[in-house]
Amino acid sequence: MRSASGSIIFLLVLLLVNWYVFQALKTVSVNWTGRTRIIVYSIYWLICGLGFALMASLPYVQFDTWPKAVRTYLFAIPVGFFLAQLVSIPFFLMDDIRRLFQWGAGFFAAKKAAGIEAGEGISRSVFLSWLGLGIGGGLFGSLLYGFKNKYNYQVRKIQLAYPNLPKAFKGFKLVHISDIHSGSFTDKEAVLRGVQLINEQAADVVLFTGDMVNDRATEMEPFMDVFSRVQAKQGVYSTFGNHDYGDYVRWKTDEEKLANQAALRKVHAELGWRLLWDENVVLQKEDAQIGLIGVQNISGKGNFHSYGSLAKALHNKPDTSFNILMSHDPSHWDAEVVKDHPNIDLTLSGHTHGMQFGVEIPGFRWSPVKWMYKQWAGLYETGAQKLYVNRGFGFIGYPGRVGILPEITVIELV
Repeated sequence: MRSASGSIIFLLVLLLVNWYVFQALKTVSVNWTGRTRIIVYSIYWLICGLGFALMASLPYVQFDTWPKAVRTYLFAIPVGFFLAQLVSIPFFLMDDIRRLFQWGAGFFAAKKAAGIEAGEGISRSVFLSWLGLGIGGGLFGSLLYGFKNKYNYQVRKIQLAYPNLPKAFKGFKLVHISDIHSGSFTDKEAVLRGVQLINEQAADVVLFTGDMVNDRATEMEPFMDVFSRVQAKQGVYSTFGNHDYGDYVRWKTDEEKLANQAALRKVHAELGWRLLWDENVVLQKEDAQIGLIGVQNISGKGNFHSYGSLAKALHNKPDTSFNILMSHDPSHWDAEVVKDHPNIDLTLSGHTHGMQFGVEIPGFRWSPVKWMYKQWAGLYETGAQKLYVNRGFGFIGYPGRVGILPEITVIELV
């Protein structure tokens, strides 16, 4: 009953948002030709109607059975449109509040019927409406443009210097990837090009920090022959991320959920990837060693379940002078690593995707995800310890990337 009432409330809010933004559209289109208004209004209400129909039908239609590409874009376009509407609404509210105060002060009667004030080239109402629609339309347009960036893999190369790094490991090359989300892929050839880019880096070791799938192990079936090609001189190591446990699916039984986890662990093995399940290994070069630690998903935020144990992963660990930790969620770094484990020199994480939306230009970097995660993309340092957050190889939810492109990280230890 609560779920049904919540759905009804959301649909009413959706209708109200659609109607409210439409009032601004009418304000700016008052001088357009009748044919232009009909075309623009029709497109507007077509997208609004699609979004409303999708939301209303969610409890009754098995969208999982629809083709993946159709399902992905069918949801992405109206959801993106709704977000653009929400962004534009504050500007319309500013105008409505302004007019309310003017009405209260007795100025409302001086307004012309079209909303143009005497002596003005454009009224404040029209200006704010254009501003809101322009910003909202710009957001929607950027989201549509971002569809083509989802396979636009970027190789980011950095050098990290450590005084305690064994001499034999100088120049040791790690390739770090994260968040494959195979259940979102619709272009196998594009994914293969990404894997070829990984192999072109000639890594000593490839480290994958979780979220191989969206929910189900079966999502990897079409891509086994692609990711089995990932190669490195000393092998590929991997961990689980929050999506790999199947927490976001309604399973019929707990046993079915656990079977899915077991199947995904088997996928890692069949790919030839060494899954680190709260454990550690030693990487050898000449007569020197460094430690590699991998934990199941551990989050420093309460809304994500923590499965792993760093204490367990460190049990019986050899006394190596340099240590790397693979931990999917970057909030784990502040919550435990920096606080309790100064001997962990480098932590590799993913999880945030940089929200697949933001701005990255020299000297400036921003994404809405920064309000949720202190460390959300790139390199961070506290004292001698370093954290690198990969922006993700794949995507989920929104089938695109705006400003924050999919990443293959190449880290050279010096």
